[in-house]
Order: sequence, then C-alpha cells, then structure tokens
Amino acid sequence: MFVQQLFLLDGFYSTYGDTMKVLAICGSARKDGNTATLVRHLFEELEREGIKTEMIQLAGERIGGCKACYECVKRKDRRCAVEGDILNEIIGKMDASDGIVLASPVYFSDVSSELKAVIDRAGVVARANDYMFKRKVGAAVVAVRRGGAIHTFDTINHFFFLEQMIVPGSIYWNFAFGRDKGEVENDEEGIRTIRELGRNMAYLLKKLE
Repeated sequence: MFVQQLFLLDGFYSTYGDTMKVLAICGSARKDGNTATLVRHLFEELEREGIKTEMIQLAGERIGGCKACYECVKRKDRRCAVEGDILNEIIGKMDASDGIVLASPVYFSDVSSELKAVIDRAGVVARANDYMFKRKVGAAVVAVRRGGAIHTFDTINHFFFLEQMIVPGSIYWNFAFGRDKGEVENDEEGIRTIRELGRNMAYLLKKLE
C-alpha cells in the first residue's frame, strides 16, 4: 500500500513515500518514438499498481563508451570516473530504483550505441561496487522494424543476468513492430506483450518487497 507523508520545509511542502520505483532508459535516437511509446504502455501497468516510474530518453545525448581505465574498481564510489555526460546521473538513478527497464530500437541487429555505452559503463561500475544492481528487477523492451529483435533482446538480458538481476517474462518476447513514429501501436500482439510484461514486473516487485 502506498503511504505518503508531508513535511513542511522552508515554507514548501515536500512529499515522501515508501512506494517502489522503476526507471526506464530509452536508447532511441528519436525522442518520443516507438521505443518510448512501448515504455509508456509498460509504465501504465506499473502505475496502475502504485509503482512510481521515470523514463530517461537518450535522444540528443552524447555518451561515450567505457575507457577500460578501471578507476571505478579502485575508487568504489558507485560512479564512473569519466565525467562530462549524463552517465553518472543515470547510474545514480539506477542504483536508487527497484526495477530497471532498458529499451532500444534495433540498430543493425543490436541495441543503439548510446544504450550500449550505458550497459558497458554502468555494468562495470556496478560490478566494481559489489554488484550494486543485484536482485533488482530488470526488463527489456525492443522496438523493431523487421529483423534483429531477438539479438537486441538478448543483449539487454545478458546485462541483467551478468549483474545478478531478476527478470520476469511475458506472453512472448518483449518487442513490437514499427518504423515510423506511432506504428508500434498497430502491433496488437506486441502491445499486449509489453503490457503483460508490466503486470508481471509489478507482481515480481511486490513479491520481492
């Protein structure tokens, strides 16, 4: 049950709740494209169960890959040593969330380069800090024009499993077909799959609470 309290701080009311949170990272180069549309369908199911949601869209962001400097292993401060982009903000939000959704369109049968950079850098930081994403719930969401969805889906799940996360299933693999913005809405089975994923994710989160 969601419990909320109000505190008066310097003349302003701020809220604090014990509700669970799911963060989605959308790797599409197109803001509010098909990938984000699928994430919102999943979010509707989570929010229906009282779970807080947030989506970060990587469109327009420049995120470089891991430099293999291993400074994160030495520092163990839950941060990437490379500064100047939003990666550490993302890592902090992943760390603070109960569930993590990684969502991507299919680019040459795999995730976008921006999402791959998040996977590589956040993954090393997490492992360097005693598997900081361990036992969080992870879910993959994929938007695909035609082929390559399974490879993309596998890339994301490989990250979850390597980080010792827990992954729910759905009625089919978690992808929907569409090229132009909004076309995924025409994939009835795909939308149903993503919504069922949201319901299963909510169920799992509550069981693990």
